[in-house]
Amino acid sequence: MNIKLLLVLLLMTAYGNAQQDAWVFFVDKENVAASLDDPISILSQEALDRKELHGVAIDERDVPVNEDYITQIKSEPGITVLAKSKWMNCIHVRGTEAEIAALEALQIVDYIEYADRSITRQSTPFEFLKDDLLTQESRVSFNYGATDNQVTMLSVDELHEQDFTGAGMVIAIMDSGFPGVDVNEGYSRLRNAGNLLDGYDFVGRNDDEFEFSNSSHGTRVASDIVGFIENQFVGTAPDAAIYCFRTEDVASENPVEESYWVEAAERADSLGVDVINTSLGYRTFDNPNYDYIYDDMDGETTFISRGATLAFEKGMLVVTSAGNSGTGMISAPADAVGSFTVGAVNASGDYASFSSIGPSSDGRIKPDVVAKGAGSAVIDQNNNIITNNGTSFSSPIMAGAIASFWQANPELTNARIMQLVRESASIYDNPTAQLGYGIPDFGAALEEVLNTATFNEAQEFKDYQILPNPASEMAVLVLPKEVTQVDVTIFDILGKKITTKRMSQQVNALPISTLRKGVYLIQINDGTSIVTQKFIKA
Repeated sequence: MNIKLLLVLLLMTAYGNAQQDAWVFFVDKENVAASLDDPISILSQEALDRKELHGVAIDERDVPVNEDYITQIKSEPGITVLAKSKWMNCIHVRGTEAEIAALEALQIVDYIEYADRSITRQSTPFEFLKDDLLTQESRVSFNYGATDNQVTMLSVDELHEQDFTGAGMVIAIMDSGFPGVDVNEGYSRLRNAGNLLDGYDFVGRNDDEFEFSNSSHGTRVASDIVGFIENQFVGTAPDAAIYCFRTEDVASENPVEESYWVEAAERADSLGVDVINTSLGYRTFDNPNYDYIYDDMDGETTFISRGATLAFEKGMLVVTSAGNSGTGMISAPADAVGSFTVGAVNASGDYASFSSIGPSSDGRIKPDVVAKGAGSAVIDQNNNIITNNGTSFSSPIMAGAIASFWQANPELTNARIMQLVRESASIYDNPTAQLGYGIPDFGAALEEVLNTATFNEAQEFKDYQILPNPASEMAVLVLPKEVTQVDVTIFDILGKKITTKRMSQQVNALPISTLRKGVYLIQINDGTSIVTQKFIKA
C-alpha cells in the first residue's frame, strides 16, 4: 500500500476515534405535575423559603433529569456520562463523534450540542424563560488589619458597623480546592458558628472537598468572604454561611468543568443559597477546537453562561470574576446576563493592568463593578496572611460585601440588589470598559435603603399597578387615589437607565413602545417612597 495513503488512513482513523465532549438534551421529564404539586420533594425548605420571599416561580426546570434516560444513555456503546443539568434537562457525555451522533436516533434525545462547534449538529436556539428573571445601633467594631484597604475601599466597614456582617446569608463558592477551611484558625469563627455548611467535590464525585491539596485557590478565595483572625484579617461577610463546591479541575481544562459548575449551581439553588461566587472563567481549553472567541461572549453561547443566567432567574445572585487577560476579553461566565461581573483595581482604586475588559460581544457593560484585586490580602492553606493578585479575589471581596448588604434588606430581589450596588458606584454615569460602573459605595447604598421605605412596605400602603403586564405595545401605570404625581424611571435588567418620565393620574401611559422584548425594572418615586416593579415587554 502507498505510504502516503496509509498515513492518511491512519490519521482518519485516529481522528474518527478522537474523544469528543457534548451535551445531550432530552425531550421531556417525568412526573413534572406531581413534583410541582409537592415541591418539598425536589427542593429544600430553605430553597422554598427563599423563592417565596423573592417571588421566584418553581417550574419544570426544578424537576430532576429523568434517571431512566441517563441509564439508557450510559448503556450506549462508548458513551461516558460525566455530569447532568436539570435546569437545561441535559447531560454531559464523552465519546467519539460517531458514538455521540448515534444518540440522536434515540427517541428520548431532543438535540445534541458539541463542545467543538465546528461539528455539524442538530440543535435549537437556547431560550431563557424571560418572565422568571427578574437603622440599628452600632454593635460591631473590627480591626481589619491586612484587609483594611479592600474592605474600606467599598465602605463595607459601614455595613459592619450597623451589624450587617452576612449573618443569615448563604454563599456557595465554586472553585478548585479548599484545604484548611475545615481546620485552620482563619476559619474558626466560621466553624464555631456552624456556618461551614459542607460541600461537594463535583470533579471527584465525593464529599471530601477539603482534602484536595493540589489547589488552595478556593481556600484563599473563601478567606476574602468569611476569613477572620482577630485584629489581623476580616472578610467582607465574616458571619455568612458557606458551601464549598469543587467544580474546577486544575489538572486539565475541559468543557466538562462548565457542566460541573452548572450542576453545583443547581445544587446551590436546591439548598437555598443566596449568593454564588465564581472566581474562575473559561476561554481556552486543552483541545483548541473547544476554544471561545470574542463573539461567543454574548451571554447565550457558552454552557456555563447560560447556567449562570438560569441561576439568576432562580433568585440567586451570581458574582463572577471578569478574568485576568488584561486588555483581552472577559471569560465565561463573566459575559452572562445573570452574572454580576467584577474587575480589579489596586490599593489606590486605579485599574489593575491584568483585569479583563469589556464590553460583552453584544455590547453590554462588563465588568459591572470593580474591587481590589491587586495585592488583595488572603489567608492561605497554611493559615498565613499573604497577598495575591487577580480578579479571583476582587470577586469574593464583592460577593461578601453584597451578602452583608443584602442582609440589611433580604426582601429585595437579586436584580434590585445588583442595581443598587451599580448606582452607588463611582462612575455610574460614565462607565468604562476597564472599570464598568466603578467602585461601589456600600455605605451610601445602605443609607439609601434604610432612609427609604422598603419596597415591600411602600407597596403595602401604595398599590401601584402596571396594566397589562406583560405588554407588547401599550401599558399604563395605575396610581393609588392619594397619589397625584410620580417620577418613573425604566431600567433594563442589567441596571442601565433607559428613560425617565413624570406621570400623573391623567398622564399614565408608560413609554414602552421603543423598548426591545425583555425584562425591565420600573422605579416609581412619589417623593416619600420608592417602589420598583418588574415589567415584561412581550
